[in-house]
Amino acid sequence: MSTTVATPAQTETAPRKASMSDRSVAENRLGQKLVAPAVIVMVLVTAYPMIQALYLSLFRYRLTTPNDRSFVGLDNYGVILGDSLFWKDTLNTVIIMVATVVVELVIGFTFAMVMHRIMIARGLMRTAILIPYGIVTVVSAFAWQFAFSLNNGWVNGWFHWLPWIGPQTNWFGDHWHAMFAIMASEVWKTTPFMSLLLLAGLSQVSEDMIEAAQVDGATWWQRLYKVILPNMRAAIMVAVLFRALDAFRIFDNIAIMTAGAQNTESSSFLTYRQVIQQMQLGMGSALSVLLFLAVLVIAFVIVKLFRVDLASARGEG
Repeated sequence: MSTTVATPAQTETAPRKASMSDRSVAENRLGQKLVAPAVIVMVLVTAYPMIQALYLSLFRYRLTTPNDRSFVGLDNYGVILGDSLFWKDTLNTVIIMVATVVVELVIGFTFAMVMHRIMIARGLMRTAILIPYGIVTVVSAFAWQFAFSLNNGWVNGWFHWLPWIGPQTNWFGDHWHAMFAIMASEVWKTTPFMSLLLLAGLSQVSEDMIEAAQVDGATWWQRLYKVILPNMRAAIMVAVLFRALDAFRIFDNIAIMTAGAQNTESSSFLTYRQVIQQMQLGMGSALSVLLFLAVLVIAFVIVKLFRVDLASARGEG
């Protein structure tokens, strides 16, 4: 019968791992205590509106006739899910979310690389890139509505050399042109936010690893795909998650630029029409609950797709 004798290296590793684990537990407990007040306040602030919306969604309730309220259970949800308009608006919202997030991820990463590497006038460059995000969304939407205007906009005049753009291109005259205008305004406004999050992740990538890969003969593209992007996975996940959830709730651009015309409504705009314009509190509350559930599903899918271990990303493994 053979016995295994632990080497000195193994005996030193065990308590070291245990001590690191104890430290991680202590840090997690401290973090929970620090965020607990904010979490409690957020729950108190958001719990009542959510519970109220869930409660109202079970009634046929119109604000113009407040005394004529009747309990209908899940009928409002059945009406919404069986209506083709709801699914058209959901499809519009998904298209806007996917298209804008993909474009913003590419452009935002390019901006992040520029802000990270530039040595001359770095502060000025970062300020110039971040300016659009500091503009109020309503102001940005009005500016882009003017830019795409058929009568006095500058888009047709500047880009008439492109085969699909002419002096008489009516950007708000059909569905896809209007959708493009809305997505362009959204990309211009929120790409700086994406680049800011990616810049934070890019600054965490070790320069020693990049230099080592370069010494080993790796090309720029190989360093990008093998070193930079894998070490930025956590930052990319956070950027995509935040922007996807924000894009799925798009409202301002559509309300200002098209007001839902040309089949450009989003889920949020449909909810607004039901609650504010038609005063259907029951139906609007059901729509808001479905919108909330959709946001939860999107967040869950994104986190699962990236499969990021945030503890390892912080170096607690």
